[in-house]
Amino acid sequence: MNENIFTENFWLEKWENLAGTKDDTLNVHKGFATAEYWDKASLSYNTRKKEITDKKTDKIIKLLKSNKLIFNNCKVLDIGCGTGLLSRELAKNRCMVTAMDFSKGMIKRCNNELPENLKNKIDYLQGDWNQLDLKEMKWEKYFDLVVAFMSPATSTPASFFKMMKTTKNGCAIKGWATRKHELLDSLWNAVMGTPLEDKPQNILYKLNLLFSMGYFPEITFDKIKWEETISVENELKTQFAFFQKISTKSDSELKKAIKKHLESVAKNGLIQKKHEGLTATALWHIRPDIY
Repeated sequence: MNENIFTENFWLEKWENLAGTKDDTLNVHKGFATAEYWDKASLSYNTRKKEITDKKTDKIIKLLKSNKLIFNNCKVLDIGCGTGLLSRELAKNRCMVTAMDFSKGMIKRCNNELPENLKNKIDYLQGDWNQLDLKEMKWEKYFDLVVAFMSPATSTPASFFKMMKTTKNGCAIKGWATRKHELLDSLWNAVMGTPLEDKPQNILYKLNLLFSMGYFPEITFDKIKWEETISVENELKTQFAFFQKISTKSDSELKKAIKKHLESVAKNGLIQKKHEGLTATALWHIRPDIY
């Protein structure tokens, strides 16, 4: 075997093969890479206590502080901010945050849940990270810290390197290292007619790529395990948004197939969804001699 796993090109090639092309976030994250999915998911996302505590935001803040990646008036970019949970914690710790997400639903949640005393600390921006022009925004090496937690926005090499270009100090990322999703597995088979090929999580490629580039990020792992109960009607809306761009079925056929499967696994019109896996968080300082 002549391949050298310690080289940058090795991991770039592996990651690009995972993505299908250099910029195909849909191939990596499937329906999770669409704003439509997150618009629907925003209605219930981060509304359960166990779901929120599993995010370990207090632990993240301590890690950032101990690595001197946040400080008074630190300028932070939060890519894929979701409901703004991390952005608000950063703002509480005296950071000036620019929080962006491509989902209108998520940005609406952010604005609705922003306390009055933090309104001068956070600016929310609805936009697609992959379409954003850094030079036009004047964001190259503008931020002290850039974070992308559980975000499909940085799921390709191009989007990952773009993230690193925005900071003059450091980065932090978080993603699934392993994950179980029984409902999606069975639903994928029912809708697409094939088993779900759950490709390796792209954070593993990011970490190995960083090592090959001479970075040695601080890495922590956290177990995620919580459940939610949701009606067939609401889950149908979310899953329709998930499959709409990746299925070849007509909208009516797709809704019918999804509804049939959801009803088959529901009890009294309710579905029990389990969220379980292991997340990896990595943070590192930018080295001018490398990048």
